[in-house]
Amino acid sequence: MKISAQEEYGLRCLVQLANLREGESLTLPQMAELEGISPANAGKLMWLLNKAGFVHSTRGTKGGYVLARPANEIHLNEVIKVLDKEVLSKHCESYTGILESCVHKGDCGIRPVIVGLHEIVEHALSQISLAQLVGTESSVGEMFHQIRGIHRTIEPQNAGRN
Repeated sequence: MKISAQEEYGLRCLVQLANLREGESLTLPQMAELEGISPANAGKLMWLLNKAGFVHSTRGTKGGYVLARPANEIHLNEVIKVLDKEVLSKHCESYTGILESCVHKGDCGIRPVIVGLHEIVEHALSQISLAQLVGTESSVGEMFHQIRGIHRTIEPQNAGRN
């Protein structure tokens, strides 16, 4: 699975907000500086996240963005869906052959595999909350390692064979 820049930076912006103390907020210029992105890009991301109900914005000199609900109630699969709604439908449109579209649109043996993989990834992401991403890289890595161990449901039938 490939994570787009929009998905990555959207998640990073949410993590920045999850790190805030009670009563604090971040403005678009602050968010852009913290993440090394343009204010316009930060604005687009925050608009999407605000529209989806992940963040609240307040106008004025003391305004800025805050999480709309607790970080432990925001799961990564929800955020990814908002930031990249059409990931499966785009798969068949990203055809690189010589014809206008893929010749297997009606009957594709590969599509069920791709759909299944996306379902596995979505299930794994549904187990991770934004609150779990707050911390050091090693603590988050350990949490993900534990989740991978819990959800190891597919084992290759020919594992270890050449």
